[in-house]
Amino acid sequence: MAKLDEFPTGERRIVQVGQRTIGVFRVGDRFYAMNNYCPHMGGPLCEGRTKPWLSSAAPGEFVLDEQEALVACPWHGWEYDLATGQSFLGPGEPPARAYEVTVERGTPERIAGGRNGRRPGPYVAETFPVHVEDSYVVVDTSSRPVAAGAAGGER
Repeated sequence: MAKLDEFPTGERRIVQVGQRTIGVFRVGDRFYAMNNYCPHMGGPLCEGRTKPWLSSAAPGEFVLDEQEALVACPWHGWEYDLATGQSFLGPGEPPARAYEVTVERGTPERIAGGRNGRRPGPYVAETFPVHVEDSYVVVDTSSRPVAAGAAGGER
């Protein structure tokens, strides 16, 4: 979790979540998260360079799409789609594990589900509206799959 205003466009952060490291990337106004492990040979995938998609309709013509980014593993250059984890080298190879990322308003305690790891009970006390100005970036590392074409599908 990181404050949105502390995560400028084009930046990536590699964070420790339990036993794994996850790269969180901000490309334009979109966020992507991917396991920092290259399925090809185990390299530190999220430390690789990022680049936009490149498409061509004819020889000598090309278009860069800055919003759909790829990351290339620094060990062997295998490229993976940040949104889905799909590789474009090594047919039949497994994709990199991508995670859903959301931007949520609130405090870190509310976003994490309570204070000090406590879970809500069956009773609800009367509450009053509170307005918080800060936004936070949240990475969902649960094992539920995300629909294809979403901002960070898991495979």
